Amino acid sequence: MSINSSPKVCVIGAGSAGIAAVKVLAERGLDVHCYELSDRVGGNWVFGNTNGVSAAYKSLHINTSRQRMEFSDFPMPAHLPDFARHDQIADYFDSYVRHFDFADRIRFRTGVLHVAPRADHGFDVTISTGETLRYDAVLVANGHHWDPRLPEPMFPGAGEFRGQLMHSHAYTEEAQLTGKRVVVLGMGNSAMDIAVDASYHAEQTYLSARSGVHVIPKYVWGRPYDRLGAAERFPSFLRWPFARRLMAAATGPMSRYGLPEPDHKFAQAHPTMSSRILDRLAHGAITPVPNIDHFDGDEVVFTDGRRVAADLVVFCTGYKISFPFFDHDFLDPSGDNRIRLYRRVFHPEVPGLYFVGLVQPLGAIMPIAERQAQLIADHLQGRYHLPSAADMDSEIAAHRRGIQRRYVASKRHTIQVDFDDYMRDLRLERERGARRPAGLSAADHPARRAAEVVAR
Repeated sequence: MSINSSPKVCVIGAGSAGIAAVKVLAERGLDVHCYELSDRVGGNWVFGNTNGVSAAYKSLHINTSRQRMEFSDFPMPAHLPDFARHDQIADYFDSYVRHFDFADRIRFRTGVLHVAPRADHGFDVTISTGETLRYDAVLVANGHHWDPRLPEPMFPGAGEFRGQLMHSHAYTEEAQLTGKRVVVLGMGNSAMDIAVDASYHAEQTYLSARSGVHVIPKYVWGRPYDRLGAAERFPSFLRWPFARRLMAAATGPMSRYGLPEPDHKFAQAHPTMSSRILDRLAHGAITPVPNIDHFDGDEVVFTDGRRVAADLVVFCTGYKISFPFFDHDFLDPSGDNRIRLYRRVFHPEVPGLYFVGLVQPLGAIMPIAERQAQLIADHLQGRYHLPSAADMDSEIAAHRRGIQRRYVASKRHTIQVDFDDYMRDLRLERERGARRPAGLSAADHPARRAAEVVAR
């Protein structure tokens, strides 16, 4: 392929990020093919997804308001609630694909088994039919909420526990909780949702906190919390002091509900959104307890010495970032959940390798994925150029230092971004890249040789 010809592009996954990428690239006239394990689009928002890896549960609703989650050129229906249900979101994604008419670019019930860079340029992509196809560029959009991470190390006595141990990824409906004595470990969004479900259906519900969090109600002053002061023109150093005072007034200290006080400021950890958990705690329907210390027979023993008999323990302990289609010696972030990407999109050493939606925003991924895809399309078409390798390394290092200064040390924060700040950064980066001269970086075009990378 000559550098000036249109590249052939593979998109892995047709979840919310993948369909954004396919739509943008198809509109630009690029030769884009998408592979999706499921029989439909939507990824984690499809309850009972046939792909076998999605994590939707029956009571799942969005935590970002629909106005902040929708694609820029396809508003969500006005009749939907501000915090819509999973099936309503999945239907929205179906409608998005139909409206822009790009379903023919997606090959359903087809997984990607292996991706390897070629010595000349591009990639060999092996799919589940056994075919190996050649592509000039690969966009990875396989998501980061599908490979469960269990406690590390596992609590002593877990192997002899007489109850059931389950990761939140395996939770689908309230029937799994009915009549049981349930311990939910974790303080993230899934933990709060499952604990609330259990409070209505289980015999007893305990919420075990490994650390304190700031719980954010979905509505403040009668409006969705994420629409107050939300705009790209307001940088985070102005936004978060205001938000901290607002949240403190809205909820009060967490200790009033029996939860541990956070050891960090609001927005220094990924937020937990729930308008229901504090109510259920206040009414005694959920008993807060500290972290698990060990298991003993059919009992869970907590760090304060308390013991409770339990039938089910649900670990809401997050996910690994995993790319099973890459060789481990090529790219394997599963140990520390870290991957070096320029602007969270471009692999700095592998021409033509891009990542879409591999961020954990204080907000929604969908508009971010759309803007990332626009940046990638510009790059594929020669309208945007990468900086030098040294400048990319410098930006990646600066981003990591910023995360270390800002956030609590945790594997869940390695891909954290502020929604508005990052959206502004992507917009400005498109403008900067349009003015840069070509050829500053070896990764500046997918048709450049990747022999050096392959040889490593």
